[in-house]
Amino acid sequence: MGLLVILILAAILNLYSGSIAIPLKDIWNIITSDPTRSENYEYILTEYRLPKTITSIVIGFGLGISGLIIQTFFRNPLTGPFVLGISSGASLGVALLIMGGSLFGSIHHLYSLSTPIAASLGSFIVLSIVMITARNIRNTMSILIIGLMFGSFTTAIISVLSYFSSANELQQYIFWSLGSLSNLRWTDVSLLTGIVMISSVGLLPIIKSLDALLLGENYARSMGISIKKTQTIVFLITSLLTGSITAFVGPIAFIGLAIPHITRLIFKTSTHKILIPAVGIIGAIVMLICDSLTHISVGSKTLPINAITSIFGAPIVIWLLVAKSKTTRS
Repeated sequence: MGLLVILILAAILNLYSGSIAIPLKDIWNIITSDPTRSENYEYILTEYRLPKTITSIVIGFGLGISGLIIQTFFRNPLTGPFVLGISSGASLGVALLIMGGSLFGSIHHLYSLSTPIAASLGSFIVLSIVMITARNIRNTMSILIIGLMFGSFTTAIISVLSYFSSANELQQYIFWSLGSLSNLRWTDVSLLTGIVMISSVGLLPIIKSLDALLLGENYARSMGISIKKTQTIVFLITSLLTGSITAFVGPIAFIGLAIPHITRLIFKTSTHKILIPAVGIIGAIVMLICDSLTHISVGSKTLPINAITSIFGAPIVIWLLVAKSKTTRS
């Protein structure tokens, strides 16, 4: 309940902050459809800030959950939702869309597709390859290494495309890779919210399996849990969450990797029935705060969201882990 209150306060702060500060009274009048509400403020709020606020909540929720389940499955605290190469595949799709024309004249027709479609196709192709490869591998660490190798492979291709691209194409791709929450329409927000909510509900059948996996695969098998079935569900849900979020707003760093650690430090439990909703809410809160910080102007420009999540997030996690280590020693 405390986290929900903080979430509401962070959302109000996000709606309030910006180049034009909307008074809290006017925000309330707009939400309650008061006849005295300002039409100018209403337009700014409903067409720009409210979609961005909802997007921040959905992204923080989705990346937090995907990071938690992938860390549980691999039993590795250093893994995040991007280890399967899904985000790299999405980045490759966008890179081909934006920069591919300079190297391959035959793919100019891709420019008729939108960036989210290109990113989704890239992530789906990488997911399919990883899933097919994982069928014949029993060791989860080998699957993790394969995902990382796919990420390195796609990064190499992007580097080649960048080398042959024009300055304008390279700039477009860099802007996309920095992440942006401001370009989504209400239809995009609705679609992204639907994907994240459906994926989250899909976790319900494997909550007990995730708890058992914390004690090792052999223990999980002794409890009658199918590792392959759990693996398939974890991979599909992680890919849906990570792929869709990357497709719509670009790659967002830190959230998926760090939020599960913060949540475990706060709640001091490994029960996923508690961790899954908690990590989603904390992820949404952190994402709202980071988005509010992007409104800080540097000259005539605002800060990119990807930079904010890493610059302000990484030191917090380091401090929490150091504090936990000191407490354990004492």
